Amino acid sequence: MSSKLQLWSVLILLLGGLTSCASGNIASQSPIHSDQPESTAITSPEPVTTPTTIPTPTATVTPEVIQKTYQMNKNYFIVPKVDSDNKKVVLLTFDDGPKEKPMIDEIINILDKHNAKAIFFVNGYRIKQNPDLLKLIFDRGQIIGNHSWDHINLKKENNETITKQIMDVQDIVKELTGITPEFFRPPFGTANDYIKELVKNEHMLYMTWSNGSLDWESSYKNKPLEIIKSVMEQLESGKNNILMHELPWTVIALDSLLQQIEEKGYFFVDPRAIDLEVKPD
Repeated sequence: MSSKLQLWSVLILLLGGLTSCASGNIASQSPIHSDQPESTAITSPEPVTTPTTIPTPTATVTPEVIQKTYQMNKNYFIVPKVDSDNKKVVLLTFDDGPKEKPMIDEIINILDKHNAKAIFFVNGYRIKQNPDLLKLIFDRGQIIGNHSWDHINLKKENNETITKQIMDVQDIVKELTGITPEFFRPPFGTANDYIKELVKNEHMLYMTWSNGSLDWESSYKNKPLEIIKSVMEQLESGKNNILMHELPWTVIALDSLLQQIEEKGYFFVDPRAIDLEVKPD
């Protein structure tokens, strides 16, 4: 038995030596082969840290506040509320839209070029046909006015029809833009006491115009120079409420017209600066 024990002891010692040699060889090897790029070495990821501070909230944009420095008088002239203020002011308006995107885009491009705002007096039936065009006018910062639903002579209609013609426009504009018009212009410039009272109760300013471009007249069709001449001949300090339309020849005339108005020392009033109360006598 003793000789067997000795033999086992020798075997155990031999095995232990072999294991130590193997461990030593493995430990001495580099983990990266000499022909392997260093970029392929695996490194421990950086610990992820959670910010300890809360970011400052983004400031809320405050809506632009426009002071009501102008009024309309009973002749539909746009005049300053303070007599000493600048009377050389022009209100630009466009009726009977929205019609076509190319015309609206070009009109607003020209208005932007001259830092001008205008009232677009729209018809409900056209809004229903082209709701995106109404939103285009609104989204580009122009002002929307109510011009009745069907562009009919409201003065000839009963009170129920009148109410529907006006209120349906208020409703669809509100639905599409979130606002209701503050300006009303009757088709053909005609109205009665019921129309005026309804408009007032709906917190709108009733207006016709003081300066007609005559762009709607057949004799002015395709004659942009005549449109410019018509407006410029009527230009007068303390008066100018200019009626135009979404018409191709008006679009052609517009840039030169606005330039000539400015060269005469006039500027374009922001409709939002017009008080909704009519100036007393």
